[in-house]
Amino acid sequence: MKIAIIKYNAGNVASVMYALDRIGMNYSWTDEEEEIRTADKVIFPGVGEASTAMAYLREKQLDRLIPTLKQPVLATCIGMQLLCKHSEENDTTCMGVFDVAIKRFQSTDLKIPHVGWNSIEAQGQNPLMKGLKASEYVYFVHSYYAPLNPYTSAICDYVQPFSAMLQKDNFYAAQFHAEISGQAGQRVIENFLAL
Repeated sequence: MKIAIIKYNAGNVASVMYALDRIGMNYSWTDEEEEIRTADKVIFPGVGEASTAMAYLREKQLDRLIPTLKQPVLATCIGMQLLCKHSEENDTTCMGVFDVAIKRFQSTDLKIPHVGWNSIEAQGQNPLMKGLKASEYVYFVHSYYAPLNPYTSAICDYVQPFSAMLQKDNFYAAQFHAEISGQAGQRVIENFLAL
């Protein structure tokens, strides 16, 4: 299996690589169109800020490539947010795979960003949560979130219920960091690779 990890100016890529190493998968870290387009699976990870990440993707024309991919794509954290249409983070136009606007958490009681372990619950038939309990704990680090919407495939509650996962056609997305979410996160990645 050929796995491409999309290379752009967002952090946490090493954790994704370690997660794939643990299950014995080969991969490339690349921003080359042909390598991404011909991969069997594509992972779009990230930790970062929306406008600078989108600027890099536009510079490499990856913002045009990614929405046209036909193979299974897994986006995590800011990768998920960039697949949406807009982010309140620096008023950023994103890629629009999901017709969803990313909002900033607003709370006087709870700490922002949302950092740490929290439970998620699958919605409908979520193939990435196959073999997991109805409620699983995973690791989050984010100040912005996707509201509940028709693409929501798992829900988390912090400040208010929000989309922990999204799915549309071949695009799968997780707000949490599957690569550092223990056995549950590892299972999410394995389920993605088995699609």
